[in-house]
Amino acid sequence: MSGAGRRAMSQRSGLRLLVLQVLVMSLLVTLVGRLWYLQVDTRDNYVRAAAENRTREIVTPAARGMILDSRGRPLARNRTALVVSISRTEMLRQRDGGRALVAKVAAVIGKPYLEVWEKTRLCGTPGASPPPKCWNGSPYQPIPVTDEADTAMALQIMERREDFPGVTAELTAVREYPMPQKANAAHILGYLGPVTDEELAARKAASSAAKNGHNETVLLRTDLVGRAGLERQYDGDLRGVPGVKTLAVDHRGGVSAVLAETQPTAGNHLVTTIDAKLQAVAEAELLAAIKRARTTGDPNKGGRKYKADSGAVVVMDVHTGGIVAMASWPTYNPNIWVGGISIKDYQAIASAKNNFPNQSRATQGEFAPASTFKAVSLPAAVKAGYSVHASYPCPSGYPIGGTLKSNYESQGYGTISMERAIEVSCDTVFYKFAYETWLRMGKLHPKAGVKDPFTEMAKGYGLGKPTGIDLPSESSGRIADRAWKQAYWKETRDFYCRKAKSGYPDVAKRDPDRAAYLRRLSSENCVDGWAYRGGDAANFAIGQGDTTVTPLQMARVYSAVANGGILVTPHLGKAIITPQGQLVRRLEPKATGRVPADRQTLAWLRNAMRQVSVKGTGAGPFRRASFPLAKLPVASKTGTGEVYGKQTTSWFASFAPSTKPQYAVVMMVSQGGTGSGTSGPAVAQIYKTLFGINGQTVDLSKATPPGGHPTVALPVVRSDGTVVQPDRPLRGQADIIPPFRREDGG
Repeated sequence: MSGAGRRAMSQRSGLRLLVLQVLVMSLLVTLVGRLWYLQVDTRDNYVRAAAENRTREIVTPAARGMILDSRGRPLARNRTALVVSISRTEMLRQRDGGRALVAKVAAVIGKPYLEVWEKTRLCGTPGASPPPKCWNGSPYQPIPVTDEADTAMALQIMERREDFPGVTAELTAVREYPMPQKANAAHILGYLGPVTDEELAARKAASSAAKNGHNETVLLRTDLVGRAGLERQYDGDLRGVPGVKTLAVDHRGGVSAVLAETQPTAGNHLVTTIDAKLQAVAEAELLAAIKRARTTGDPNKGGRKYKADSGAVVVMDVHTGGIVAMASWPTYNPNIWVGGISIKDYQAIASAKNNFPNQSRATQGEFAPASTFKAVSLPAAVKAGYSVHASYPCPSGYPIGGTLKSNYESQGYGTISMERAIEVSCDTVFYKFAYETWLRMGKLHPKAGVKDPFTEMAKGYGLGKPTGIDLPSESSGRIADRAWKQAYWKETRDFYCRKAKSGYPDVAKRDPDRAAYLRRLSSENCVDGWAYRGGDAANFAIGQGDTTVTPLQMARVYSAVANGGILVTPHLGKAIITPQGQLVRRLEPKATGRVPADRQTLAWLRNAMRQVSVKGTGAGPFRRASFPLAKLPVASKTGTGEVYGKQTTSWFASFAPSTKPQYAVVMMVSQGGTGSGTSGPAVAQIYKTLFGINGQTVDLSKATPPGGHPTVALPVVRSDGTVVQPDRPLRGQADIIPPFRREDGG
């Protein structure tokens, strides 16, 4: 090889060596960088992970606060129960994974083996049933398998420790609903359920907000949270803060030491405006009204008995909006939720066959208000220019657009005063007011800037939207004005056009007349369903047609009439107090403003409604009950709602005393007949309880709540947990009405 060749080869060898050196150095730099990252930069993360790997937390649930009525009676509380629990750590130490141990425990507590075995499975692991059958808590926490153990069961376990390793029987607090005075209140109270993964994630995301001033309660996997009613609305106040014990564990899962421990903080108590004794009376009277309807023949259905498929009653303080009693039917025993509801029980309360007992008709049921709506329409008519001091014709029928719209039962009264029109509930007078107003507004095409006084008055009374009561899932009702009808037509036009062509063959097999009616209706809605006709305006004025309300909304309407026009916000919460009885905060009553009716009109309406109870459509119930109206005057209005294809809805709306109002009482029974025949007698009995009436004697010392006024003072909670009823309230009305906090800033 020549010298030049050797030099070239040497150069190539040097180049390869240089490349190799660079590669080695790059690898060394990468290795050093990685070591720096692992040992220095991310040291804290790995230290924290290592600590978490050898520590575990055991959660001790906090005692949930009680829900009390205004007198201090517990509507929801915790009972002491013997709870049998199994340590999962001990189960894993057994050769068979704890199966034999679970079988022994199941035999002692009288439960099927598979049921107990499922309770010990961790939720989300292979073979585990979904919650609540599986265990949704920490695997290092004793797993409760029953809260129904008795003393004999506990003794068998505790006296034979060698046969039941890791099994305990301890006294633990379990939620219960004691139903004081036999008050059910299921729809008010709600129930508890296991926390979900979504709620845990949401609360974890919200926990950072605590640094910004938000006070979020700790939420853990083992918690039970409010799912409905007051249990849900005030869950953060009632739940408290659980205790946490941090344990050091070895690689086999054994506990080697207790590193830290915090004691649980019990939840606060909620004092409500409910009076349990009156609540029980309201529930009993609602059921009595339903039974009364079911024994009464329907003259419009050939004497067939009324179905009376549901109902509601609301008793409300007209000055503060405090709900003293509120019941719905059908109902259920709230204790079916305790310990986890069975599939059978859940199907029973959520089924159409039983007419959905889990739904509150008082706050979620929407019904045509019928003539009780005249408390809204009368001030609207005054706004439209009609005088309460004039007389008007009340024929049996009033022609509108080629259709004769009739009074209920087609009765006419000749020319009568406006007061008499309220007393006898003359529909044709209000048809006249609404139809003539519709004509002046411009018929189908209203003049620019002109507002309908009837629909505007309804909105001014707060109808068409939730009242704001401190309960979840409240319905808004519906104001069927021009805007609603236009929007509804756009949503349903295609459906009605199809039905106008195809008809209703399935309905025709059962009811040809109804099928023909539905097809005609579909044809009209297809072409001009947007049109707000004179008949729509007339129906609106008497609470018929597409307008719907809840019984709670009507209680609010009648409270506004009674108190001079203040629109109060219904509420159930009264105060939050600590387990030691210290006041955390009062839940002050609120007012959202005034209804758009002048004081003189409302005063006139109160007097007219008083005459309804004396000589009008509402007089019958009080006369049959021998009610002392001279000593305790009651203002009332009946309503008989007509819904196509169904029996009439019974309404009775009222307040008393009419001269110095304190309470509004509204009852509704769906498919229950007339207001005076079904609901009226029950309302009269509720007033007897409210004011301590016995025969012709009004004795406020025997009234419920005491004194004839809602209880204002708070119950006293002693250091030992016992609750003392508050003193009787002062008699003077000015002394018992707390100031409002206006929601509109006024």
